[in-house]
Amino acid sequence: MPSELHLQAQGLPRNKIEIQHPELSVGETVARSVPTIASLTIEGFKTLEKVNISLSNFNLLLGRNASGKSNFLEALRVLQGIGYGLTIDEIFNGKPKSTNSEVWEPIRGGSSKANFAGGSNGDRQAQVIRFSVTLKSSSEPEDVEIQYSLDISTELGSIQREKLQVGDTLIFDDRPDKSRSMLHQLLLQTGCDPKNAHYIKACIRTLSNMQHLSPSPAILRNYSQTITAKRMGDRGENFAALVKTIIAESTEKSAFLSWLKEFMPSGLDDICILSGALGEPLFALKEGDINYPAPILSDGILRFAAITAAFFQPDPPALLIIEEVEHSIHPNSLRVLVELLKNLSMPIQVIATTHSPLLLDWLRQEDYPTTFACKRDEETGATRIVPFKEIPKLLKIVEKYPIGELFAEGWFDGGVIGSIPVLI
Repeated sequence: MPSELHLQAQGLPRNKIEIQHPELSVGETVARSVPTIASLTIEGFKTLEKVNISLSNFNLLLGRNASGKSNFLEALRVLQGIGYGLTIDEIFNGKPKSTNSEVWEPIRGGSSKANFAGGSNGDRQAQVIRFSVTLKSSSEPEDVEIQYSLDISTELGSIQREKLQVGDTLIFDDRPDKSRSMLHQLLLQTGCDPKNAHYIKACIRTLSNMQHLSPSPAILRNYSQTITAKRMGDRGENFAALVKTIIAESTEKSAFLSWLKEFMPSGLDDICILSGALGEPLFALKEGDINYPAPILSDGILRFAAITAAFFQPDPPALLIIEEVEHSIHPNSLRVLVELLKNLSMPIQVIATTHSPLLLDWLRQEDYPTTFACKRDEETGATRIVPFKEIPKLLKIVEKYPIGELFAEGWFDGGVIGSIPVLI
């Protein structure tokens, strides 16, 4: 990720982080909660002809393969690229490593496959991809809504329209026809109003500070390349270095260890870090006097440990995204996974996807407003993303049948989703 936009957290309590940001003067810091995404509208992107959903701290998407879940997560990457200040071409087609930025992987399919193509023969091609995001910040005197929207032409590689509004106050509404967002450009203007700059920075921070976590057991088993780390890589790079940082603080270690003990109810006594020949750290678990290093731990234990560690990162993301969150985790441990995601998602917003019927059985009805069923329309190919609370008769049906059983038997794949009207 581009290093000039990476937020530097200073290890304050996880509901509030102290940020050193490049748009601030040298040495200037602010302590505030990062705004969360309250709602998101996506139009004309891949299979997402028009999707409008409200989000909370913990959000879960489920559906068959090719139902559009991954396309929704890809849309979040587009917004992250906007927050980084990348050009439209760089966001969709990739950007190589440079002296001041990391590699940016292209959106799958690149710009040529980014637009929605509807109809049974793909004869209806969307010309513009439209995003509209509502952010909410609890750190303001009142719950202020920041509304940001933009229209993108992938064919021209430009932004056709961009708008930022805070409450009833319009910050800007322009048709720039430029390759980059105006957000960073406005901050560079000497006449930028300080109050407007405050909200522009808040928008940039939320959009840019996403972590698409997909921990690889093969990487988690490796020695870290650094001695300590405030954030691990998206694939789990420097996981052991992060854990070393976490367990150096007794309160954090105690909380982190308690979750691992819940996951492994018998035998686990401690977390420890082993050292290589050059002092490089290696993750290990301790039972009695025996250390079990990462190379001999199971995939499920390592993935759960990495997901848990993500919530204890001194440099936390505003939004943590996890695809197929249940991967490699034993069904008997899914309750702990759900409780982890729900209990620790207050300061860090979570969006996860799942294929697991058993995981759904650990949800409560209070989770249904932001648990979403995804399904493709058979005629248009458009993805529908519908919260459980809007599915007809679901609340009555789950009184008789476990919701995981309904999912496993294909109940959500029937006409129940297609019968819900689309609100345009």
